[in-house]
This record gives sequence, structure tokens and C-alpha cells, in this order.
Amino acid sequence: MSRGVADVTPARLALLNGGSVASATLTEGLAIDFTQLLVAAVPDIGAARLDRMRAQAAAGITKRMVLAAQLLLDGQVDLAPLQDHVSDTVRGWACFAIAAQTGWTLPQQLAAMRPLADDGHFGVREWAWLALRPRLAAHLLDAIALLAPWTADPSERVRRFACEALRPRGVWCAHIAQLKEAPQLALPLLQPLRADPAVYVQDAVANWLNDAAKSQPDWVRKLCAQWLQESDNAATARICKRAQRSLA
Repeated sequence: MSRGVADVTPARLALLNGGSVASATLTEGLAIDFTQLLVAAVPDIGAARLDRMRAQAAAGITKRMVLAAQLLLDGQVDLAPLQDHVSDTVRGWACFAIAAQTGWTLPQQLAAMRPLADDGHFGVREWAWLALRPRLAAHLLDAIALLAPWTADPSERVRRFACEALRPRGVWCAHIAQLKEAPQLALPLLQPLRADPAVYVQDAVANWLNDAAKSQPDWVRKLCAQWLQESDNAATARICKRAQRSLA
């Protein structure tokens, strides 16, 4: 298992850059040369676009993901094959390209993103919510209403997306001030998941509430007390314990 970018072997890096394997760790994903991968995934992308990608080689990975997606859109590249590409990074580019489709409505973007939110690779699932989060946050109430049915999806990955995408603070992303101040707005997403059987979803709900506890601790305490009073479900107990881990 790679410990740092420098520990990724040349042979493994060549496979990653060539788009013939998926990354096994975050470290491997960080080691990928986006310019080389772009050539492998879209051979006719054009020299000028490759130069733009090359010029941003030292930028943070999220900025490079956004740029790669924009280059795909500028080149009018068909996104459908990229959503099924072997490389999880290429599928991540598709996530950001979907999020950057300015002519699409939010329901259209969510429908296009759903298969990527349910992707088998952990990295693609993270890119899916990170990519669409700014649009969701900008249309918060509509987003909550649209995501509420996802909390009943058979896939735990889709259920997790419904919660994770709108965490008040989140990871590697801007905070959502409206949810920091009024976390109750997200109850249509949280309430249906309060006894979810999947640990993956339980952790997402607990992390959401842990975020909220940093600005609205009393609300989180009261909500957890209510949930525990209403149910003796082990999943609910686990969520509430983890949700209040930062509270004195």
C-alpha cells in the first residue's frame, strides 16, 4: 500500500496515468498526471487544452478536477463513455462536467449524477457530491426537496449522498452558512435516515449532526434525545453517540 506520492512505483504510476487501472488509495489518485491521463482518455482533446492542463499541474486536486471537466465541455467531449471509464479520476471528471452544465436544471443534474453517486469506487462517490454541492447549496430548499426521495433509495450509497452532499461544514468544501444557522431545514433528509441499517449511512448522519453541533449544540442534543426516546434501535443509538462526540 502506498504511503506517499513518492512511494507509488513507476510501473503503477504508468498504469494510473494511462487510465488502465483505478486508484486503490487517495495517495495514488493524488499522484496521477492529469495531462497524461487526459491524453489517454480523450486522445483528440487538442494541444491547447493539454497546455492549459499542464500549466495547472501544481494546483490543488479539486481545482484540477474542475479544469479537466471544463476542458471536456469546451471540447464538446461525449461524457457518456467517460462515466464508465476504468479510471476513477476520469469518472470524477464526468462528475464535475455534469455539475458545470449551466444549461441543465438541478433535477437534470441530479439525475445524471445519480449513477456516479452510486459508483463502486470510493473516490468517485466523493467527487459526485463535492462537484454538485455548490449548486445544491445555492438552491438549498429545492435541493433538500429533491434529495429527500433519495433517502429511501435501495442503495446505501445513494442514501449516503443525500445526507453527505449538504453537510453544514463538510470536508474539502465551503461551509453552508444557512445550515449552520438553521440545521432543522435538513430534517427531511436526516429524519428518514435516523435508523438506517448501513454503517456507511449512519456515519454520514452522525457526521452531519457533529457539524451542526459546532454551531447549534442544543439543537443536536434535543434532536438526539427525541430520536432516542422514540426508538431503541441500535442504529439510532450509534448515530446519536457519534453525533455528540464533540459535545462536552
